[in-house]
Amino acid sequence: MLKKIFAAATGILCLISASAQTDSTKKSTTTVTGSIDAYYRYNFSDPKGATNNLTSFTNSQNSFELGMASIRADHSFGRISGTLDLGFGKRAQEFSYNDVGTTLTAVKQAYVSFAASPSVKFTFGKFATHIGYELLDAYANRNYSMSYGFSYGPFFHTGLKADISLGGKSAFMIGVANPTDFVSAPSSTKVLIAQFSTGTANDKLKAWLNFQGGTGLSQFNLVLTGTLSDQFSMAYDGSLQSTKQGTAWSSWKSHAVYLNYDPAKTFGLTLRADYFDDRKLNPLLPAANKIFAVTLSGNVKVENLTIVPEFRIDDAKGGIFTNGKGAPIKSVASFILAAIYKF
Repeated sequence: MLKKIFAAATGILCLISASAQTDSTKKSTTTVTGSIDAYYRYNFSDPKGATNNLTSFTNSQNSFELGMASIRADHSFGRISGTLDLGFGKRAQEFSYNDVGTTLTAVKQAYVSFAASPSVKFTFGKFATHIGYELLDAYANRNYSMSYGFSYGPFFHTGLKADISLGGKSAFMIGVANPTDFVSAPSSTKVLIAQFSTGTANDKLKAWLNFQGGTGLSQFNLVLTGTLSDQFSMAYDGSLQSTKQGTAWSSWKSHAVYLNYDPAKTFGLTLRADYFDDRKLNPLLPAANKIFAVTLSGNVKVENLTIVPEFRIDDAKGGIFTNGKGAPIKSVASFILAAIYKF
């Protein structure tokens, strides 16, 4: 398999080299963007020595926190392009958790792309996962806190992928990558990644069927988005992941539904219902294998600034949270106030 991968990579490099003279007359373009987000979180159970937080990026209690400061540069020259996306802060550190203690935690994405034709593009490097509805950058989500499906699913891949247009609104992606969330492979094992996407002609309904799999890993994911009117839209994100632990297989599933209401350009509301089922108890949630969370977030927009007041309730099957006396409890409520600036 590795020989085939290297042969394919060599072929891609030859295509890039052969097209260099053709692209030499093209103009280069550079785009620089960035974002900053900060937040305050308070869990009403006021746990002692704990945060009652089991999802990504908001692991704090009664504290003002910097989420992440990001800077991204995209450069293109003819059919060749490159992206360097850097992030600094706890959000970036949790995203690249396997590289904590190294400078690689600041590299959210770094990849080069080559458009072999109008319908085929190759990408090589580290890139955010195609699986799921939510994204690392706070400005790209309507809720500030993250779902359980995002938190326990893949964050990124490092490898080689091909995006292929199938005509109309349909496209296909296939690639090979290191084990999930690793920049440097800890073993020779590789992961197959794939996606099929399609939508209606007016883009009011879109669908993405996603996959990652390899030795000891299998995950299927479905994302649907629908626009009902100028004010109402919705989305669904569902995953089923199985991993082999020793000689046994363990699995979890997640479902999240997002209901969006935008009465004005400067104000919107999002209600997220998030269900996580750790069906065969594995180390993810050792004290409670089922959690249901409801999150209501406001989006108040002032030019490039978005203020997000958020109220969230998490309810678990078992006593996985703690109260102010350190005793286990099943349900907790939290409030978040976040500020996100994008430029």
